Amino acid sequence: MALSRFTQVGFIGLGAMGKHMAEQLAIKLPDHARVSIFDVAKPPIEELVRKYPGKIVGCTSPRKVAESAEFILSMVPEGSHVKSVYLDEKTGVASIDLEDRVLIDCSTIDIATSLLVKQHIAEHHPSASFYDAPVSGGTLGAEKGTIAFFLGCSEQDPMIEILRELLGLMGKQIIPCGKPSLGLAAKLCNNYLSGLIAIASAESLSMGIKADLDPRVLSRVFAAGTAQNAICDRFNPCPGIVHDAPSSKGYEGGFKVQLMKKDFSLAMNMAESVGATLALGNRGLKTYEAASNDPECFDRDSRVVFRYIGGDEKWAEKFEK
Repeated sequence: MALSRFTQVGFIGLGAMGKHMAEQLAIKLPDHARVSIFDVAKPPIEELVRKYPGKIVGCTSPRKVAESAEFILSMVPEGSHVKSVYLDEKTGVASIDLEDRVLIDCSTIDIATSLLVKQHIAEHHPSASFYDAPVSGGTLGAEKGTIAFFLGCSEQDPMIEILRELLGLMGKQIIPCGKPSLGLAAKLCNNYLSGLIAIASAESLSMGIKADLDPRVLSRVFAAGTAQNAICDRFNPCPGIVHDAPSSKGYEGGFKVQLMKKDFSLAMNMAESVGATLALGNRGLKTYEAASNDPECFDRDSRVVFRYIGGDEKWAEKFEK
């Protein structure tokens, strides 16, 4: 599918991930394309409009975005926000005739809300399409255009090639997960596992430092052995191991610890609803809840659990002696 198809695209939600995703669209879409954007905060709208004059157009509501766009993406924090973006009777996307619109929600929310929105769209706007397509890869991936999308549809979906083409402007992997809501189910499983790996990695690194192991060496051991994982490789919880990891920048940026708490909780709720046993879930959730309530950890990257458990952030002084 030629990119010329995507001349009118909308993006709602310009947070840590969404802002970069909208910017990827502005960079990669043809010059004649327009990206209509909205966020409840004005600064990111103003910044992108200044940076891409004529290419990015600021809007005052999700409804205004829908009036200007054929393909509409959203990336907001919680289910209540998704519901408001789409279903608000005055300002929501679905408050206009959505003839043939393609709606893609990239938020990580509860499955019930996503299905509620999809059902509303199907009943009131039968020619429109709604997909859950949560993402993974963090703010670094969003900035570089390398995130993965987990699509709530099958390989046989009639829109699959169009979805791949559009989402491919912002990410490297588009994985159809089977049917509506399974993109979200996949993302919740992913974040549950990712959250546990981060805690275990932080504990192992802290334990190693206390046992006089240089964490640089220990991280190489992990990478070479059966403990190899993307968290240590790319988002190492211990500062100073991976140069561009949030931990090496005071845990600034990245995936905020309170968002991991939210996703972890959603995953546990899903597990309960499907009757799955989680041996480590309760302890993991308590860790992220406590870290979210710690003023030294709140609003920082979720790998700040290294700090929360008492990891030595000044380990370099020890190994320089």
